Amino acid sequence: MKATPRVTYEDWEKWYTRIVRDFGFKVEEDRKAAEKLDVLLREKDVENTLKMLMNLFMGRCAIVYGCGPSLERNLEEIKKVGLEKTCLNVAADGATTALLKKGIKPDLIVTDLDGKLEDIFYASSKGSIIAVHAHGDNIHLLDNVRLLEGPVIGTTQVKPLGCIRNFFGFTDGDRAVFISEAMGSHTILLAGFDLGNKVGRFSKPDYRNDVSASPFKKKKLKYAKLLLEWFARNTEVTLINITGSGEAIRGIKNLRWVYK
Repeated sequence: MKATPRVTYEDWEKWYTRIVRDFGFKVEEDRKAAEKLDVLLREKDVENTLKMLMNLFMGRCAIVYGCGPSLERNLEEIKKVGLEKTCLNVAADGATTALLKKGIKPDLIVTDLDGKLEDIFYASSKGSIIAVHAHGDNIHLLDNVRLLEGPVIGTTQVKPLGCIRNFFGFTDGDRAVFISEAMGSHTILLAGFDLGNKVGRFSKPDYRNDVSASPFKKKKLKYAKLLLEWFARNTEVTLINITGSGEAIRGIKNLRWVYK
């Protein structure tokens, strides 16, 4: 069984070629990472996990949590109305830590394993499904999948191989949106998607406060925004940005929380 996104690999390949050229990434290294992850996941029942994800997401609303400065405020707003209880909760990497602090177990964690690993391991042990992304810069981290107790799938930026899928997306945040659609969500809410000049404190394990984005990070966030705008033009899913601040994402309605 294969979950198939609405846009094609050929569509994505144009974006990937542009990203590789712009950042100076090596396609061979991305492919090598995917090959390594494929070997590491051979003992995992990836096909069954994909079925689990589709059964879980089909026809439901998903909240995708990015690691922007608005994340903690958004979590307070979400919990105030109990939205986390009626929607699926999808954490982009470091957002896992913020959700766990609020007593929310992510249904799905989308990660390239540079977030707080002990929290990802903990969530995995409690049943969170982990989508591990392989790329040239995290080959040294991929062995950590052996420590994941729960169900796992693998993703790549290059052509799919073995049990490794490509649902598209560049950063953990926008990739989580693509995966949520591919798994069947009818509505996707974006929280913590500031995509601006500040990086939230949950973005990296060693951050204690929000920090200014480096030029490299700004470029990554720019591509996340462009890809989400591309996604919005090519999906029938209802998309709502509930971040309440940061960059506007064309094609995605902004919703600001108002309390009386």
